[in-house]
Amino acid sequence: MSDLPNITESNRWYERALGLIPAGTQTLAKGAGQYVNGVAPKFAARGRGSHVWDVDGNEFVDLQMGIGPLSLGYCYEPVDRAIREQLALGITFSLVHPLEVEVAELVRSVVPNAEMVRYSKTGCDVTSAAVRLARAHTGRNKVLACGYHGWHDWYVAVTDRNLGVPEPVRELSYTFDYNDLEGLERSLDADTACVILEPVVFTPPKNDFLQEVRKLCDARGALLVFDEMWTGFRLALGGAQEKFGVRADLACFSKACANGMPLSLLTGRRDVMRLLEKDVFFFTTFGGEALSLAAARATIEELRRKDVVGHITRQGKRLRDGYNALAGELGMKYTGAAGFECRSIVTFDASAGNPLELKSLLQQEMIRRGVLWGGFHNVSFSHTDADVEAVLGAYREALPVLKAAVEGGRVLETLRGKPVEPVFRKTSQFNTKPVPFEKRG
Repeated sequence: MSDLPNITESNRWYERALGLIPAGTQTLAKGAGQYVNGVAPKFAARGRGSHVWDVDGNEFVDLQMGIGPLSLGYCYEPVDRAIREQLALGITFSLVHPLEVEVAELVRSVVPNAEMVRYSKTGCDVTSAAVRLARAHTGRNKVLACGYHGWHDWYVAVTDRNLGVPEPVRELSYTFDYNDLEGLERSLDADTACVILEPVVFTPPKNDFLQEVRKLCDARGALLVFDEMWTGFRLALGGAQEKFGVRADLACFSKACANGMPLSLLTGRRDVMRLLEKDVFFFTTFGGEALSLAAARATIEELRRKDVVGHITRQGKRLRDGYNALAGELGMKYTGAAGFECRSIVTFDASAGNPLELKSLLQQEMIRRGVLWGGFHNVSFSHTDADVEAVLGAYREALPVLKAAVEGGRVLETLRGKPVEPVFRKTSQFNTKPVPFEKRG
């Protein structure tokens, strides 16, 4: 068995960070709480292709890929070259830059129903703008949400981390279950401005769920908003609208569209988007920042020119199905990989123990074997056949360790650090539910 990596330098940086940075991170999914503290590296130094090196010099096959944005891979030369060329010309200007038009035209050419495009920097910027637009267009107030949509007040109001969100705001946002059309129908009342959802996460739509949501929104006069942070440019080049043939009134993108540069996209119907011209305010100094737009142009051109989606699909399928085959061979019925090929998740049944502790032990053993693993298969164009074989080889050695610990009741004793932490203390249905339609005044 190989040794766990030396993380001395990571821990030094972490100690420096804790006195300065709340939680020691800007992105919760990258923070120490999402890795086995005491075992996993905490700070990265560089990346290339599908590999990352931490500050102690340890090398890993990366299955996190920046928590999604690196659709092509680290240091992908066509994108980096576009950034360097634009850097020599300037970053942020006092006038609109032609890249703003060029990238919008490119987005329109690949994303269905992208009649108009607005840029920002983070995913929650554009989901919040979509909610504001929906309220302005419909004259209504309430939001029905399904999935994760960021940290802004309208969404985080439905979570258990909503301290600081005024009560009147909390009363305007509600959640519904994926594939529960009946529940959505009961909840969607005359004051619902929009239904916003991740079109898929890991569970596929059943009984034409997305098509039926579209029909329901049309019948009730609410806008349909797709949060395509994960599905955009990965599930299909044009995202879930292309994959499932369903039109959203507004669709929001980030992550994969610029291969790691900070950019988000709000796209949608012309009549709705034109409210941003005079009636709805959504402008930002860095919306037209040229390095990110140059990266987006290069990224989308690569995605369109090469079979990136096909490659991600093939490699992701090998990882998902390979994990399931190995777990099946070992008789480990309490764990499996689920989801779409482009992004799958490894899950654990509570019947075998605390799922976070099981995940933590498998993460520890994957890190021991040179794989940076957070429970997901986030695949990029740079993940090679050799990378996939290395990951499957690590699973082949790590899963028996997990099995032995479960069967011996020694999961915690086998861990060499603190288990990973939940992002939300309550992770299902959060703390608000829609009031049934028939009970509303």
